[in-house]
Amino acid sequence: MAQNTHAFFATHLGNKVSSEMTEWTLRTRLDCSAEAAVEAVRIGASTDLRKESAVLPVPALIIHGDADASAPVHLCGRRMAELVPDNVYKEYPGAGHGLFITHADQLNQDLIDFIGADAAPV
Repeated sequence: MAQNTHAFFATHLGNKVSSEMTEWTLRTRLDCSAEAAVEAVRIGASTDLRKESAVLPVPALIIHGDADASAPVHLCGRRMAELVPDNVYKEYPGAGHGLFITHADQLNQDLIDFIGADAAPV
């Protein structure tokens, strides 16, 4: 996990992450049992959500970094965008799996825009 921390944020592409954030991220990933960590990876890699994705009954926002080492964009984000019928797909150039930190402003704005786009008038 420690070796994957910089790939998680794609810092090799210039994404700035403080050493404190890097350490916090590593600590949170290590704050579970080895069995739970292995099981989470196994379930994530083996669960097939294609049928459910194809009939998702609500609009979906799909955001994926094109430098995601954990879930490669061509296998995950782009395929999900092809499967989900009513979606907005955003691909962030140079973003890794930890884009919630490295691209927080962009992510927050995209979330606000998406939620506001279908919000019912009050």
